[in-house]
Amino acid sequence: MIRTHAGLAALLFLALPALAAEPFDDKFRQLDELLPTPTSVRAASGAPGHAYWQQRADYVIRASLDESKRAISGSETITYHNKSPDTLNYLWLQLDQNLFRADSDTRKSATLPSREAWANARGEDGVKFDTLRSLFTAQSFEGGFSIANLKGADGQPLRYTINRTMMRIDLPQPLKPGARVSFSLDWRFNIPEQKVLGGRSGYEHFSEDKNDLFEVAQWFPRMAAYYDTYGWQHKQFLGSGEFTLEFGDYDVQLTVPADHVVAATGELQNPEQVLSAAQRERLEKARTASRPVVIVTQQEAEAAEKQKASGTKTWHFKAKNVRDFAWASSRKFIWDAQGYKNGGTNMLAMSYYPKEGNPLWGQYSTAAIIHTVEQYSKYTFDYPYPVAISVNGPVGGMEYPMISFNGPRPVKDKKTGEITYPKRTKMGLIGVIIHEVGHNYFPMVVNSDERQWTWMDEGLNTFVQYLAEQAWEKDWPRGRGDPRMIVDYMKSKNQVPIMTNSESLLQFGNNAYAKPATALNILRETVLGRELFDFAFREYAQRWKFKRPTPADFFRTMEDASGTDLDWFWRGWFYTTDNVDISLDGITEYTVSTKDPEVEKALKRAQRNGEPIAIADQRNASMARRVDSQPELKDFYNEHDEFTVTNKDRNRYQEQLAELEDWEKALLKTGKHLYMVDFSNLGGLVMPLILEIEFKSGKKTIERIPAEVWRYSPKKITKLLITDEPIVGITQDPFMETADVDPSNNAWPRKIQQSRVELFKTERNTMPDLMKDMKTPLRKDTKTEKAKSSD
Repeated sequence: MIRTHAGLAALLFLALPALAAEPFDDKFRQLDELLPTPTSVRAASGAPGHAYWQQRADYVIRASLDESKRAISGSETITYHNKSPDTLNYLWLQLDQNLFRADSDTRKSATLPSREAWANARGEDGVKFDTLRSLFTAQSFEGGFSIANLKGADGQPLRYTINRTMMRIDLPQPLKPGARVSFSLDWRFNIPEQKVLGGRSGYEHFSEDKNDLFEVAQWFPRMAAYYDTYGWQHKQFLGSGEFTLEFGDYDVQLTVPADHVVAATGELQNPEQVLSAAQRERLEKARTASRPVVIVTQQEAEAAEKQKASGTKTWHFKAKNVRDFAWASSRKFIWDAQGYKNGGTNMLAMSYYPKEGNPLWGQYSTAAIIHTVEQYSKYTFDYPYPVAISVNGPVGGMEYPMISFNGPRPVKDKKTGEITYPKRTKMGLIGVIIHEVGHNYFPMVVNSDERQWTWMDEGLNTFVQYLAEQAWEKDWPRGRGDPRMIVDYMKSKNQVPIMTNSESLLQFGNNAYAKPATALNILRETVLGRELFDFAFREYAQRWKFKRPTPADFFRTMEDASGTDLDWFWRGWFYTTDNVDISLDGITEYTVSTKDPEVEKALKRAQRNGEPIAIADQRNASMARRVDSQPELKDFYNEHDEFTVTNKDRNRYQEQLAELEDWEKALLKTGKHLYMVDFSNLGGLVMPLILEIEFKSGKKTIERIPAEVWRYSPKKITKLLITDEPIVGITQDPFMETADVDPSNNAWPRKIQQSRVELFKTERNTMPDLMKDMKTPLRKDTKTEKAKSSD
């Protein structure tokens, strides 16, 4: 800290920002140049306009599961309602199962991240067994839809064209605004083994009891979305960009093996035909229970595993105003349920899991569902559906209306047979259930276009997941949403802006989940404050429930409802790859001159006496001096120095005082301390300054300065602080709330960066490792893999 004594005029001059030598980069320019022009369909406020419209599609589906062939066949009738102002000559459907065709774009366009990805840890050419099995199986698996009997309501065949994962139906008559059309078709497909071929659904085989568990999604031809800002959503399904669909009513009958238990979107219509009397009684009891009630017990599930009953049963479900339908089926399922009512929410939370999921699933799954609905409803709207379901199967984490697939399970020790679960598995299960059940809000109700913008559902959902996890228990493990956890990604080079299409994202999980969740957390805690943010976020959810928002609608609603211009925030966090790195470069202290020579010269003498003593003066301290041995050589100047106050000084002071008004005299006596604090924006993102100021007395205070402090000079600024007592130190972002990538430059004076060094012995005997190196590089990785990012 540099200390200076100066007049007030000098201070005002120093507070002005220096003119930049390079072109001015306006971080606060408006987003109008990037956002679409508001229309009568989408208002400038971010709300749906008075002419808002969206399409609708209703489905009647009859399908059968062939367990032995691991295949599904079915027929469906779709009634498509044209709510748009446009006349449509053709319709587009999504055939997402075609992703698994050997000649799909996904298979053909797949690449390795780098040649190094084909090498093992020692640099040898090698690949995991599991990876190679997946590559070989993908080539031979007969995946994709087989389509037949496509015809109109009059029974006449309809012309159609299949373009990879899309199918166009040519209408015999143009579909005018306000009209509707019905058509039907048959289809079948082979179910992929999820743990081999991946994907968002599939079957899992349990070798111990020789049973399968099926999680079924993207399983029928679905209407593609048609909307005002895009027309037909025509992007092919390549695997990363998920779905955008139309709301509608579903009437679905699923024929499965007689001993299977089925979980599905919607409400079961025929429990008396598929459940025993005892199971129906338990299900009814669960609606008013305060703890989960087991509907199908583990004993019943284990008996079904062994007996494998013959024949089939048909489960009938109906769902109103949903954008999709998914289901799961297995004789291995244990099923528990518990009712939950609060405000406008009245639903049944249900969990389906094999015995391999216990004891973890029976204890936590349904409780986590209820917790999710309770917490999400606080920040958005009441849960609008009658059920919320969590299913344990091969899919690590995937969401559909009213139903989600979640993967974490306990681990069985191969030697002892003991079933255990580490804390990471427990928290992982609770976290993934919160995330996937939370998707009922984003995008199952707030129906954003996932194929275009992954962050609009994953990022927003991960943010609310973060809030819900904090409400589960204290000291929840840090994860996505915590600014400290995004720092490494923010300073990485291999990244693209959040506002990048879903299929072109790099570092997918960080980009679409963690970064937007962190941005919203910072917006809530640091920029707007909780009250303003929560009101605006709830307004967005309320405005757009059961509608299709775009990024512009979200940005505009948050500004409109918070009364705050946030264009600088959206531009920096969502449209760039800049990071936060604000450096506190230095501090200069000023005090106001009293003009009183008695005070000022004494201060200058003290300042000089406080300066370091030169090394030569230290060594000459005991030197014999001539004037000491001959005192007669001393005169007035030996008795006085330049800091002696003279009568001339005193007279000049009185003359100056006489010219000052009373308020000017008072200013000279304030005793305030003034500090010029210099900051540099090294990362590019402008952010508020959060300053922890430590005073000489030991007291600390927090000063919050809005991001607008950067509006005239986005790279370097000087901030004037006025205090009653001396400052001894300042720390920028003391609570690590802005994701600053370099905390080493956040404090003045600089703080020592602490770390630890590990000591280890040199390994002398390397023969065992050499022997291992002689083995084939094609070997199984026996280490436990990290859990994949949930969807």
